[in-house]
Amino acid sequence: MTSRERIRAALGHEQPDRIPVDLGATESSGIMGIAYNRLRNYLGINGRTQIYDIGQMIAKVEEPVLDAVGADAMALLFEPRCWKRWTMQDGSPCEIPAGLEIVERDGGWAIPREDGTPAAFCPGGGYYFDPVNPPLADARSPEDIEAGIEHLGSFDWPDYLDEDFNDLAAKARCLHEETDRFIVANLWVHVFAAGQILRGFSNFMIDLAADKALAHHLMGRLVDCYRPRVERYIEAVGDYVDIIQVNDDLGTQNGPQISPELYREMVKPYHRRLWEMIKRLSGKPLLLHSCGSIYDVIPDLIEIGVDAINPVQVSAKNMDGALLKREFGADLTFWGGGCDTQSILGEGTPQQVRDEVRRRVDQFADGGGFVFCQVHNIQHNVPPENVMAMYEALGEL
Repeated sequence: MTSRERIRAALGHEQPDRIPVDLGATESSGIMGIAYNRLRNYLGINGRTQIYDIGQMIAKVEEPVLDAVGADAMALLFEPRCWKRWTMQDGSPCEIPAGLEIVERDGGWAIPREDGTPAAFCPGGGYYFDPVNPPLADARSPEDIEAGIEHLGSFDWPDYLDEDFNDLAAKARCLHEETDRFIVANLWVHVFAAGQILRGFSNFMIDLAADKALAHHLMGRLVDCYRPRVERYIEAVGDYVDIIQVNDDLGTQNGPQISPELYREMVKPYHRRLWEMIKRLSGKPLLLHSCGSIYDVIPDLIEIGVDAINPVQVSAKNMDGALLKREFGADLTFWGGGCDTQSILGEGTPQQVRDEVRRRVDQFADGGGFVFCQVHNIQHNVPPENVMAMYEALGEL
């Protein structure tokens, strides 16, 4: 089987010739730049550590590294046309988009808006840029949402990623024709998390319960704003990609962020409208990224078109692999869950990593419906020995 055939078989719930592998085909199955530098050095691979996701400090995984770990999937990324040098939090080198401004502020680093107020901030000693100063925090009515509509239209696609749709189409065609890897196209298009970032977490969670009209208007207008983007994106790349990824974090460690009933009332209608549109226009399977415990809403996600989930946070409540495979394995592909990152990959020994991989593969792999990757991104503290122990254990099975 080719890599593309291997993952297509897994998505079709057929047993592939071996378990398919992903490293970096999504922004939540990748590797932080600090860990990527260490991994490349460990493998003796020269290259460029390009940080395309600044919030998480995620590196673009280069083909020699993909080859070294046996990866079957590859990301189609919206990227900058030019890069510039930067230094990561541990002092190691990387490149960031040339159009991205990062300034020192209050002992850390800020990404400023045009008026100088920070849009994201990484504190001293931190490793991530968190969104701050939500632009619609003071909205009190649908009219206030309309007054700030530019924030919805640009959400998820920062302007420092300045490739256009022609660039993306050319890159997608090249990946499709010159590799046999399964190509993952990420639209991002958050709805629930977008409300939290645009309004502020507390404000939006209160909106869902106490100002439902405002929450409905915001999510509805987000979908309206996403539609032309989705149409242009799919028109550009649809013939050359294999799956479409969308994102919306719905879970916490101990359960969903909101009750299943509130999800069905307030959020699910907008997920349905957006995701069904994407599937209708693209004809491709849908991969949903959602962290945390989403067990209680998985039947809803399947109903509205989700074919695969990532990162499969096996350490969260009701997310153990055996339970998920038994209850949802006939309808859902598990893209992740291959090694716990909260307590094993970064803190365990190589042997503990190997044992964890074997256990999770035993839970997920039978009958297809499984693409191997760790739970979420490989973090800055993960030694390269543990990274490679993960792939070596998989290769021994």
